[in-house]
Amino acid sequence: MVTPYSEQGPPDGREKRNLLVSKGWIQAVAVVVLFGFFVLGLLAYRTYSEEAPIPARVVDPGGRPLFTGQDIMAGQQIFLRNGLMEYGSIFGHGAYLGPDFTADYLRRAATTVARFHAGKDSPSNARAQTAAEFKTNRFDANTSTLVFTSAQSAAYTELVDYYGKFFSEPSTRFGLRPKAISDPLEIQQLTSFFSWSAWAAAALRPGHNYSYTNNWPPEPLVNNAVTADMIIWSMLSLAVLLGGIGVLFFAFGRWNFLGWHGREHYTLTFRAPDDVALTPAQRVTGWFFLTMALLFLIQTFVGAASQHYRADITSFFGIDLARILPFNLARTWHIQLALFWVTTSFLAAGIFLAPMLSGREPKIQKWFAVGLLAALAVVVFGSLIGEFAGIHGWIQKYWSWFGDQGFEYLDLGRFWQVLLTLGLCIWVVMLFIGLRSRLRTEHQGNMPWLFFFSALSIPAFYAVGLLARPAAHFTTTDFWRFWVVHLWVEDFLELFTTIMVACIFVLLGVIAERVALTVVYLDVVLYSAGGVIGTMHHLYFSGTPAEHMALGAFFSAAEVIPLTFLTVEAWSFLQLGAQQHGKSRASFPHYWAVMFLVSVGFWNFLGAGVFGFLINLPVVSYYEVGTALTTNHGHASMMGVYGMLAVGLALFCIRYMIPEAHWSERAAKISFWSLNAGLAWMVFATLFPLGLLQLYESVNHGYFEARSLKYIGNPVNAFIEWLRFPGDVVFIVGGVLPLLYLCWSAVRTRGHKTTLEEPAEILFTEITEPGTSRA
Repeated sequence: MVTPYSEQGPPDGREKRNLLVSKGWIQAVAVVVLFGFFVLGLLAYRTYSEEAPIPARVVDPGGRPLFTGQDIMAGQQIFLRNGLMEYGSIFGHGAYLGPDFTADYLRRAATTVARFHAGKDSPSNARAQTAAEFKTNRFDANTSTLVFTSAQSAAYTELVDYYGKFFSEPSTRFGLRPKAISDPLEIQQLTSFFSWSAWAAAALRPGHNYSYTNNWPPEPLVNNAVTADMIIWSMLSLAVLLGGIGVLFFAFGRWNFLGWHGREHYTLTFRAPDDVALTPAQRVTGWFFLTMALLFLIQTFVGAASQHYRADITSFFGIDLARILPFNLARTWHIQLALFWVTTSFLAAGIFLAPMLSGREPKIQKWFAVGLLAALAVVVFGSLIGEFAGIHGWIQKYWSWFGDQGFEYLDLGRFWQVLLTLGLCIWVVMLFIGLRSRLRTEHQGNMPWLFFFSALSIPAFYAVGLLARPAAHFTTTDFWRFWVVHLWVEDFLELFTTIMVACIFVLLGVIAERVALTVVYLDVVLYSAGGVIGTMHHLYFSGTPAEHMALGAFFSAAEVIPLTFLTVEAWSFLQLGAQQHGKSRASFPHYWAVMFLVSVGFWNFLGAGVFGFLINLPVVSYYEVGTALTTNHGHASMMGVYGMLAVGLALFCIRYMIPEAHWSERAAKISFWSLNAGLAWMVFATLFPLGLLQLYESVNHGYFEARSLKYIGNPVNAFIEWLRFPGDVVFIVGGVLPLLYLCWSAVRTRGHKTTLEEPAEILFTEITEPGTSRA
């Protein structure tokens, strides 16, 4: 007996197939998601209403103007236009070679103020007076005027001169291009922006005993210290994590919700890839995957260059690299290319799976795919060129549109950002056209509709990033930016990921569709319960009120619960798969693709779960944000989860494009072990120990000290950075190059016929029930 994709038989086109699971699952998803976004809506309102004010004027005690609100906003745009968020950071968010300029200005200004008072009073009184001056909020809302003390005014003037020398440095010893910013007016405006951020970090929020940034950064000279909210919500976060895991394991130990073992006794016969005919659009995806592999290779080279700055800031093996590829440009490209190559794989996988779900492909789909690939190439290379020109100062007037927009993860100019959003929308239209015949015959809660809805969420939530504008208040831009960084990446891409993997396993016959659908709904509920409101764990210290920290900490702790559960369940799944593989009459053609999916579970638990929770407790994040532990979490979760998944999807798809005679199981094996071993080396030999040492430095000596170039470039750190080199070689040579070879093989070999439409019974696997014989 041969069972098609739907275990209830293919739709006949006359009536819809019923919902395969209980309606309670849909209701649970609706309640969880709607509640999460309702709370986010309230927090958005609170962000706008409680952000630190931008004064119209900042004056000294005599009323002499120091700078204006227009200077502050102009300075913010100078900061972004020059890619300084990919060099240092503001409010802890950005890159980690340069200083956090909020903490940097605050320490330097407080030191000047303390020195000013030390000449008139005893050291203890001078320190107390310094803290009092910074803590006192002298902003008058009625006149929109902020008054600096005489000492603070002197510090501002002194720091204009300091930052003028720093950014106009003629050499590359800071990792920036020579004379990155030398215009006196721009230096004054940039310093004004830093000064405002430092004022918000120290001045007490009206009606509270902590600053607008919840007393961040830790700075003893202004009495910035841990608040009660940080301790309380850190404690409650731990309680939520432990209690949630306990409840979840009790529930799934008591009741068998999933029923993994429904097909333990079935016999699988895997179709040989050479026997699976591909549609024209599926053939085009081979070029998508080749593009993906090329972008991946470039990204690894740029990443190695950016990491080398922390080992030797002035020389890249004897080359003064910063004159051409300064650190902020290298890191900008590294992050953007990561998003581009992973997204390319996801788009291709969606196009490849659509006809397998629907059973047909419209004739126009091939040309849609070709056009989408061309548009993607224009966006990728256009934005990279624009970022190069913007950071090198070649684009002045329309820099935010065609140059470097400057937001971490949203660096590309708004023109390219809009084009990418439109490209994602076109991709969704492609999927709808391809799935339309199947969607007509399916309940909206079944797998084909969930596949489409999850794809629709990708352009929808990427488009939210357009609300982050360079000319808007920095706190609100960060709020919307993290909707992309967290919600788009960690929630909705996670959802699309889960559904694609579920579809693949159903197509392979490994699990029944009803079981897969149950897992999808469970995944949505568990991830959304913590992931939606948990977005706020990025915004503890960005100028948002304390409730963002409270809710962010509380709900982000719940994000670890599904990771723990799904990791444990993966063992049951793997055991089941091994049993089925042993009963199959034909060899399993996707061993290494599935192994990449297995590694996704491991890195999801370690990178996103363990390493993420390690830095999400407010009392830890207070000292840690903007240090190497953040980089450690980012690499382990981004590459470990989405990178490994992108590679696994590519191997699954191209396995049907490469004839058996040209397929290299050895290349796939080497790529798997090299990518995982290289990433593990990167994490455990370099990033994690560097992060622990930097956290220790931050707690023991000060956050300012831990973020200084003097500390980052010390001999111990440089040695640990050099330890990463072997892992990078393994990762690139053994991991990326074999993958590139396989993707190239997918487009250069010709071994399959193509068809315009696939029959509805197209399958990867034949499933024979117990007691029946094959047809």
